[in-house]
Amino acid sequence: MNETGQETNVIQQNPTDTSLDRLAAVRALVEGAATAAKRSSSSIELIAVSKTFAADEIRPLLEVGHRGFGENRVQEAQGKWPDLRHDYPDLELHLIGPLQSNKAKEAVALFDVIHTIDRPKIAKAIAEEITAQSRKPTLFVQVNTGEEPQKAGVAPRNTASFVAMCRNELGLEIAGLMCIPPVEDEPAIHFAFLSKLARDVGLTGLSMGMSGDYETAIAFGATHIRVGSAIFGSR
Repeated sequence: MNETGQETNVIQQNPTDTSLDRLAAVRALVEGAATAAKRSSSSIELIAVSKTFAADEIRPLLEVGHRGFGENRVQEAQGKWPDLRHDYPDLELHLIGPLQSNKAKEAVALFDVIHTIDRPKIAKAIAEEITAQSRKPTLFVQVNTGEEPQKAGVAPRNTASFVAMCRNELGLEIAGLMCIPPVEDEPAIHFAFLSKLARDVGLTGLSMGMSGDYETAIAFGATHIRVGSAIFGSR
């Protein structure tokens, strides 16, 4: 049971389960967590994190109607998603890994949602490419809620000023905030903190929660959950 009093379920993966079996199990748990939080599951986007998995391993999920997928690296995504998008033009591709400014052009061209805007150089590069390409991905600001020196993200104390800079100086529409809690911490603390930060800056989007803690994230208002191994299995 987590700090909210919600029962947290862990999917016991059977070695014979397929990604479709695991997707169905995750969807059922999302539905249950949403009900417990008195929310509609339609307010939560399940992003299947497909990094390191080949197109042939992704297609079965597309064939049953799943459309939201996450990748960590621009270069890897370029190698498999253009053909998949040709066959499934309504898919939504999310960049959930760190972005370098020299990859901004490719990122804006390929991704529908970018979760990892975290410094002025990246924000400016994205703004320039949005203008150049007339393409407008949904944008999230990554916040380093644990203030870990090795991790990307805006420091919590700088979040309001960074979001204001993105909006007022660069004309970017920021949809929400994203975080990855420190592995040794109780994630609920970070999810509650990110939720408060988002309210303080007038944002409703919350990209938080992964395979081990997405039910907790839903309890704290997550609108986007990023689930990889619980769907695709171990990498």
